[in-house]
Amino acid sequence: QLQLVESGGGLVQPGGSLRLSCAASGFTLDYYAIGWFRQAPGKEREGVSCISTSDGNTYYINSVKGRFTISRDNAKNTVYLQMNSLRPEDTALYYCAAELAVCPVKGGTISYQAFRSWGQGTQVTVSS
Repeated sequence: QLQLVESGGGLVQPGGSLRLSCAASGFTLDYYAIGWFRQAPGKEREGVSCISTSDGNTYYINSVKGRFTISRDNAKNTVYLQMNSLRPEDTALYYCAAELAVCPVKGGTISYQAFRSWGQGTQVTVSS
């Protein structure tokens, strides 16, 4: 059974860093798109970053480019999201998701509707 487990969230001051992990079990990452999404209270779920494991392509929304980095560790079957220079507006519940495809990116937006397998989420709070 395909399962995704996020970890690494927490409370951090503005300008700080966190590394989120998305550990996959029940499948290998090969040929999957792994996306990171976030949802703040009262806001729609937003695609933050995605990695296509078939070709290694990575995608980011404009607001996190240069600050966030997505990567994978094949040996650990895990995808990471390194988040630097965090801002209060990055505060949200962060989810990872998997789909047997390349990253569904259109017009700069990572489509959450295309992903069928989701983790439970990890909270990121950026506050002084």
